[in-house]
Amino acid sequence: MPDLPRTLGTLKNSPFSEVRIGGRSVKEELRQNLICKLQRGEDLFPGVVGYDDTVVPQIVNAVLSRHNFILLGLRGQAKTRIIRMLTALLDEHLPYVAGCEIRDNPYRPICRGCRDLIAEQGDDTPIAWLEREERYVEKLATPDVTIADMIGDIDPIKAARSGRDLSHELTVHYGLLPRANRGIFAINELPDLAGKIQVGLFNIMQEGDVQIKGYPVRLPLDIMLVFTANPEDYTARGKIITPLKDRIGSEIRTHYPLTIEQGLTITRQEAWTERASPIRLEAPNYIREIVEQLAFLARDDKKVDKRSGVSQRLPISVLENVLSNAERRALKAGESVAVPRVLDIYAALPSITGKLELEYEGELKGGDHVARELIRSAVGKVYSGYFDGVNVSQIVQWFELGGSLKLDETMDSAGMVGQLANIQGLMEKTKALGLGSNEPDASRASAAEFILEGLYAHRRISRNEEVGFTAGERKREPPPEGGEGRRPPRRQFN
Repeated sequence: MPDLPRTLGTLKNSPFSEVRIGGRSVKEELRQNLICKLQRGEDLFPGVVGYDDTVVPQIVNAVLSRHNFILLGLRGQAKTRIIRMLTALLDEHLPYVAGCEIRDNPYRPICRGCRDLIAEQGDDTPIAWLEREERYVEKLATPDVTIADMIGDIDPIKAARSGRDLSHELTVHYGLLPRANRGIFAINELPDLAGKIQVGLFNIMQEGDVQIKGYPVRLPLDIMLVFTANPEDYTARGKIITPLKDRIGSEIRTHYPLTIEQGLTITRQEAWTERASPIRLEAPNYIREIVEQLAFLARDDKKVDKRSGVSQRLPISVLENVLSNAERRALKAGESVAVPRVLDIYAALPSITGKLELEYEGELKGGDHVARELIRSAVGKVYSGYFDGVNVSQIVQWFELGGSLKLDETMDSAGMVGQLANIQGLMEKTKALGLGSNEPDASRASAAEFILEGLYAHRRISRNEEVGFTAGERKREPPPEGGEGRRPPRRQFN
């Protein structure tokens, strides 16, 4: 920390004079710093993808308007990340009266202790400093949160030691909200707060006074309040009291990635794929696309509860698990390169099922069944993107002529390529995935298996646990003339 004033007297003659920060509120500070960032063209929320034209402009408007605001969105939509990044809009350093529990403004103190101290010591009053991160307080709302946790309570021990009456302001033990004075106070999952706690919040937001154990305490706190909530909790269940909703200046709705490209960018940024390992780990684009497509399909699937949503953490966790399964196989086989295959996505079911809240129909089928159907559909969509219009009749014909292939998950890449190369035309089609002739066996095996899984997803060939890939089921012959269900005449033999 640079050489900053340590007494009130030196503070008055510094760049942190009363003219600059004495009467400036936190909301005004955020507004001024935001204006500077906008003028310089800085990225306001680095690492947050897909919100540049939707959520970010609304947050900017709320801050410029000096509003308390709420982010409404399903799980995994970067709500908490965004509100934590608001600290970048705060000043780098902020002075306060040293030793004050509520970080009081030395120019305009609101607590009795600081007023008495400044009256007694004047310009010799000691000053301490807050950094940006220290000015952010976050609380997860749960039903067991009390008014004492949020606002404060009378401390009889403090009263006894100081010889003061219980009704004296200096006997108060401050809660989280007063301790966030001159900063940002964030409450996650606001609807889970009890009604009486919400009443305490809106009283602070507007009137600036509270009652602690029946004693009125005037605390005109300087706070930026930010909330998050699930839209279902916020609107349908009616768990936010109307007076509090009325005092929240802006209601901003977040959303999941709007395009596969945005989802891929987020997953690539957040997933732990760049890891220390004795082997090289490579995740092909088509594997990444399948994992991302899986989340998009789940959000639209009628068997998945849309009110709960499908978090962006799903593709992140799945990709990490897929890469780990490929890493495990390569380590056991003694290979130098690990490349995930589609079968590794099926092996990552534990990272899928736990993130899907199912509707009644999905519960009947089971989480594993729903997840497998989603993987198959995702493979089919990604396969179509690479092989739409590509002639794969040779591959299909090989199976129709009696060929079958069962792939062992534990088989090394060279052995798998040897088996796949027996299928006429298969290895040639891997060129559509950008593979050259010098690619390692792990990449070639992954690409060829993806093609087979794509054909299976489009029902051109079949697959089961016992015999692996086989010819697809032949289409049912049309009914003979004479009506549906009528048997053809029996042939008579002499």
